[in-house]
Amino acid sequence: MKIVLIGYMGSGKTTIGKKMADKLKFDFLDLDDYIIESEGMAIRDIFKEKGELYFRKKEHEYLDEVLTTEQNLVLSTGGGTPCYGKNMETILKNTPNAFYLRVSIKELAQRLSKEKEYRPLIKNIPDDDLPEFVGKHLFERSFFYSKAAHTIMCDNKEPEDIIKEIEVLITSA
Repeated sequence: MKIVLIGYMGSGKTTIGKKMADKLKFDFLDLDDYIIESEGMAIRDIFKEKGELYFRKKEHEYLDEVLTTEQNLVLSTGGGTPCYGKNMETILKNTPNAFYLRVSIKELAQRLSKEKEYRPLIKNIPDDDLPEFVGKHLFERSFFYSKAAHTIMCDNKEPEDIIKEIEVLITSA
C-alpha cells in the first residue's frame, strides 16, 4: 500500500507522514530527501548547478521509482511536486491513497513565519507579506492539490487526529 501526502510547505506532510508510517509499520520516505540522497547534492544546489528543468525531470523519475516499488510506504512529496509534469497523474495512477493536507493561508503563514530560516523560498519575505505570498502560491497550486483522492482539513488539529482521519478513509476504501 502506498499513502501519498501532498500539500503546501508547512502543511505537516513530513510530521504526519513519519508518525503515520511508524503507527502502520510502513516505511516513510520524504521525496526531497530521496532526491538529495540519490543526486548527492542539496536541492538548492541542483537548481543552481543543473537548473530547474533537470530537477523536475529527476523529481518525476524518482517519484515514479518510489511509487512502483513493492514496499508499504508513506510518501511525503515536496510542495511543488504535484504541480509539475505528469506527477499528479503518476501519483493517482499508483495509489488511491493520495491525501491533500489542506491548511488555511492564515495558519500556513503563522507556521511558516517560525520556519523561515529553513525555507529558502520564503527566507527573505517579511512576515506581513507571507499571507499574500502563500495565498498566491496556493491559488496557482490548488488545481493540482485538489486532484488528490482525499482532502483533509488540518487547521487546529493535532497530527494524531489527522492520522485517524486518514486511517478511516483508507480502511473504508
